[in-house]
Amino acid sequence: MTERHQMIWSEVKDYLFISLGLLLYTIAFTVFLMPYQIVAGGVTGLSAIIYYATGFHLENTYIIINGILLVVALKILGVKFLMKTIFAIFSLYFMLMFAQEIIPKQDNGLPFKLMGEGQDFMSMIIGCAITGIALATVFTHNGSTGGTDIIAASVNKYHPSLSLGNVLIAADFCIIGSCMFFPQFGTYLERAHKVMFGFCVMAMENYTLDYVMNARRQSVQFFIFSRKWQEIANAIGTQMNHGVTILDGHGWYTGKQMKVLCILAKKNESVNMFRLIKMIDPNAFVSQSAVIGVYGEGFEEMKVKIKEHKKKMKIVFATNNLNKLTEIRKILGNQFEVVSLADIGCHEDIPEKGQTLKDNALIKARYVYEKYHIDCFADDTGLEVDALGGAPGVYSARYAGGEGHDSNANMKKLLGELENNNNRKARFRTVIALIINGKEMCFEGIVNGEIIEERRGGEGFGYDPIFQPEGYNKTFAELGVNIKNSISHRARAAQKLADYLLKK
Repeated sequence: MTERHQMIWSEVKDYLFISLGLLLYTIAFTVFLMPYQIVAGGVTGLSAIIYYATGFHLENTYIIINGILLVVALKILGVKFLMKTIFAIFSLYFMLMFAQEIIPKQDNGLPFKLMGEGQDFMSMIIGCAITGIALATVFTHNGSTGGTDIIAASVNKYHPSLSLGNVLIAADFCIIGSCMFFPQFGTYLERAHKVMFGFCVMAMENYTLDYVMNARRQSVQFFIFSRKWQEIANAIGTQMNHGVTILDGHGWYTGKQMKVLCILAKKNESVNMFRLIKMIDPNAFVSQSAVIGVYGEGFEEMKVKIKEHKKKMKIVFATNNLNKLTEIRKILGNQFEVVSLADIGCHEDIPEKGQTLKDNALIKARYVYEKYHIDCFADDTGLEVDALGGAPGVYSARYAGGEGHDSNANMKKLLGELENNNNRKARFRTVIALIINGKEMCFEGIVNGEIIEERRGGEGFGYDPIFQPEGYNKTFAELGVNIKNSISHRARAAQKLADYLLKK
């Protein structure tokens, strides 16, 4: 059978079992509950209450209320659930109408009392057991009888810890309690009697529903000790389509090594499992234990909600400098998707003709925003040395002159100019210019330190090997990327940028 045929057969089987469940429900309701005017929960129960009090046919009330609730089912439970719900609602509508036509009636127009006079409680017991089984049959095959079933399934979808039975009890409590407001049911004492009977119906029906559904889901765990473990594992895997976990065991008494098979299976598969093991090795030692729950492939779905992560904000960093790009990505973490100029197809060398770091950062950010119409940020960083009047400053990248960014030449020139100078105080300053939705913002980060006399360290870039930050006895190039990214000028400016973006 192909996968498509299996899917079709699975759907057909669902509809067949839903029909069977609805048929059982119709029989139970019209034969055991209606003749004694026993009130029940659900939309069917509410429709019956209205019928007992006014004579308005219950199937008509049932179809009207469910028509409204179907709108809810469409949005929350999906089209697939809705199709089966529509099928179930109309099927139950016609079944209820047909059943009332063919069942012999009492003088008051209600179906005849199969259990005889005065057998209200016994009829209730039988009726509730059957309706509970019927509802479980419908639910376990992805269906619904409509009404409060839609409400129960919706709540269970978002709050799996609340069982279907508990949700139905809450809804049924309100429906059954409404009998107190119908004077047609007699005095308040007589109404209370009807309500209490209805609560018995509610408890019995929902207990049966939960019992049947949980029994169907029960799983067991097998530990199999056998010298023929390989044959048993192969048979279970091929004949029962079950996964088998092989554990290494060590006997305390014998001191021998032995393989132990561990299998998780549905409880209703236990007999076949024992039969298969016994056929291969009658002397096998088998331990079977019940497990509270088994979730995953082949078993129940893990019905827990996972907090959805916000979609990463995509923003352009106006640089093609891989060192800076890597550093800023590490600083901002995984909260943002930072792309480079190359990622958006920009390979131009944007001219930096500003007189300050802020000017240069804004020039680059404006260039990208105006040409590509995308949110972006740009930075400019300068090393300011006190003894040199704040130089190299805005010219830090090209301090040694020439084309490109020659870090070695820049450091050589700077160290030469500071030779025999005891004032070696300096600071790194970074300015980040952000343009988002046309609005411009700037963020500044500063780290103070000093220029040492010779290069140290092999990490970092630019002036990192000769800059020692305040409070440390190592240069940026010696501290390592993680420490540098937590204290650097760019990190401080980037953190201000991130704080601003996260508030957007």
